[in-house]
Amino acid sequence: MSTQIAVRLPDTTVSELDALVAAGAAASRTALVTVAIQRELRRRAAENDAEILTRRGAADDLDGLVDWTVGRFEIER
Repeated sequence: MSTQIAVRLPDTTVSELDALVAAGAAASRTALVTVAIQRELRRRAAENDAEILTRRGAADDLDGLVDWTVGRFEIER
């Protein structure tokens, strides 16, 4: 399912989108805009995760298990 929305973009941005579509870099303007929005949403989620890790620290309840495992198993390279 999808919802149609109207977005105003600068003429230069639309020209760049059209050039990418014409070059075969994307199937359509919609495909490019969708990828860009999804990438931005993932970036913001990662930024939020990084902020949480900064506040709380990276330690968790599995650190002891990792330390135990590393001390008992040899990793082949």
